[in-house]
Amino acid sequence: MTSDSDDRRETDHHGHDTIDPLYVGIVTVSSSRATDPDPDDPGGDTIQGCFEAEGHEVRERRLVRDDYAAIRTAVRGLVARQDIDVVCTTGGTGVTVDDVSPEATASLFERELPGFGELFRSLSWDEVGTRAMASRATAGIAVDTPVFCLPGSKSACETACEELIVPEAPHLAGLATRHRAGTDESTLTEYQE
Repeated sequence: MTSDSDDRRETDHHGHDTIDPLYVGIVTVSSSRATDPDPDDPGGDTIQGCFEAEGHEVRERRLVRDDYAAIRTAVRGLVARQDIDVVCTTGGTGVTVDDVSPEATASLFERELPGFGELFRSLSWDEVGTRAMASRATAGIAVDTPVFCLPGSKSACETACEELIVPEAPHLAGLATRHRAGTDESTLTEYQE
């Protein structure tokens, strides 16, 4: 049995595997928004807009409070899905006691992508100067799915998505799943919710 991603699998001009269009999951982390009956979500909206502007599809958005278990459960549920190629979280990457998104997501990583955080902070330097060092944005591969952990601000999400994630995510998703191309992917039960 082949997966849906096989139908979207291509090879770019360098001969690298890509998946296009991507199916995306977004997790917004915010205790204040999680209790609001009609929350605004500028970070999540920005991420969705950046992906959709390039022809990708957001399959699910979740809103969770600043809580390690809630974040980890939401991300784990998304990476286990066969119809999600990339996951982005927004919020909870700062230095306050309740900023636990990097720890919650990194606990799922099989492989880290340290270059993402390094590049993001470098780009942020141009926008916010020395405050860029306070961002703990991170990324990694969990269940063969690229996961990006972003700050909650609209500006930070725009910078990360437009400059780094959206241009590279089809390639990362293709590489991370190349070993599964043409195989049955129905055995991801370890991560199912």
